[in-house]
Amino acid sequence: MTDMYIGTSIFLIAVGAILKYAVTFTVGGFNIQTAGVILIVVGLIGLLISVFFLLSAGGRRRDTVVEERPVVREREIL
Repeated sequence: MTDMYIGTSIFLIAVGAILKYAVTFTVGGFNIQTAGVILIVVGLIGLLISVFFLLSAGGRRRDTVVEERPVVREREIL
């Protein structure tokens, strides 16, 4: 599950970088480059949190232990 959050964070960083460095047009009352910086920062924060949870005990995968039970068979008809 953490992998999904890491991928989303990288996506936000990439979209933010595109808005910050590749988009040249302007929109009245809205600064696209600033929105790009905000997306980069949000993506970095999400990436750091995801990596923290991945490395902590909460992000580790736990193996399920299945208790063995004796096999019960049906009676044979004579």
